[in-house]
Amino acid sequence: MKQTVSIFWFRRDLRLQDNAALYHALKSGHPVVPIFIFDTNILHKLVDKTDKRVAFIHAAITNVQTELMALGSTLNVFYTTPIEAFKQLLLTHHIAGAFTNHDYEQYALDRDANINQLLQENGTSLHTFKDQVILEKGEVLKDDGLPYTVFTPYSRKWKATLTDFHLKAYPTEKYFGNFYKQQAQTVPTLTSMGFLVTPLGVKGLAFPAKHLQEELIKKYSTQRNYPAIKGTSQLGVHLRFGTISIRGLANRAKDLNELFLNELIWRDFYHMIIWHFPHVGKGQAFKKEYDLIEWRNNQAEFSKWCAGQTGYPIVDAGMRELNTTGYMHNRVRMIVASFLTKHLLIDWRWGEAYFAQKLLDFDFAANNGGWQWASGSGCDAAPYFRVFSPKLQTEKFDKELKYIRKWVPEFESVNYVKPIVVHEDARKRALEVYGKALKKNV
Repeated sequence: MKQTVSIFWFRRDLRLQDNAALYHALKSGHPVVPIFIFDTNILHKLVDKTDKRVAFIHAAITNVQTELMALGSTLNVFYTTPIEAFKQLLLTHHIAGAFTNHDYEQYALDRDANINQLLQENGTSLHTFKDQVILEKGEVLKDDGLPYTVFTPYSRKWKATLTDFHLKAYPTEKYFGNFYKQQAQTVPTLTSMGFLVTPLGVKGLAFPAKHLQEELIKKYSTQRNYPAIKGTSQLGVHLRFGTISIRGLANRAKDLNELFLNELIWRDFYHMIIWHFPHVGKGQAFKKEYDLIEWRNNQAEFSKWCAGQTGYPIVDAGMRELNTTGYMHNRVRMIVASFLTKHLLIDWRWGEAYFAQKLLDFDFAANNGGWQWASGSGCDAAPYFRVFSPKLQTEKFDKELKYIRKWVPEFESVNYVKPIVVHEDARKRALEVYGKALKKNV
């Protein structure tokens, strides 16, 4: 006879503590079987078999497994498609309900709809909850009921809407006794899934710690723009995979530094945008007239940008940092994105896709929002005639050239590549091409 259970599906929430859907699952009245699915729909598309994100996820769920084993339970790990995983679960258990946290990306929405349909055909359903953001969907709207498209008024309304309730932790620990008691199962190895075992970190650079460094956050306003110093939290990867709680982080950040809190609000803003404006999740510009731009899309120049061989040291430093570590400083992300879209007139979608391959903290909503901001095509974006000068950005944010010297040590030698474009010529060309496209829409 099949055991009646609730299923909890880990996804972007790889922790037992303060986890919304896990809390509801544990209170469902049925023993909870926790699962994780290495989704082959996603993994089979990854060309790089040393992808550090897969290694990070593997390490995170291994930690979760250790915690569950101490509770007399286990994590059921699947390496297949979500549909096949749930078909297997339906064969072995009577599922009273499946619980998971919201995901807002198009693939996830389609996947969850298919899973819910399968469950409903078997007399149960999928229950989803808000967890990876603080305020979502229609919780922050303009007075006329329409979604915001400009960040500053959105952030004001966000702060006016926020209550202690929104930041309250879910006390999952109280209900840990409700996990389904079963013999520990083995987590599939990286090699068994076709991925190479690589060190968690490159050249001595480990994954960033997941605790909030309060002294750093207190100085965030004055240090965050300087890539040569550690002035940012580097918690993006932990927020992306949910190894920390966004509620807990915001609860502490709001008393330390409002500017840092604003960065967390930007996450909510971009997730709200892809929810209300689904065309941005389908490869389209937020401002649709920007899809009329005649991009040059020079493959050779794109390859040089990817490799950090543009002849512009601050751009090359950023790309080499990304390629080496899976991370790039936030200020430099804006510089390299502006350079690709304005100086080289290469479609922002090319850069977006490259970042998606390389960034350890890749999050579709934030990545798309950042690239569209840089190109001018997004909500609350930089105007198209704003073209970052790599020289001025260097003088402002890496005046002593420490960041550049770290990543482009040859930049002052004869061995350094020549600039692939002249800044003033590229700026003029960008204004002409952008202007021509946007006039078509007038």
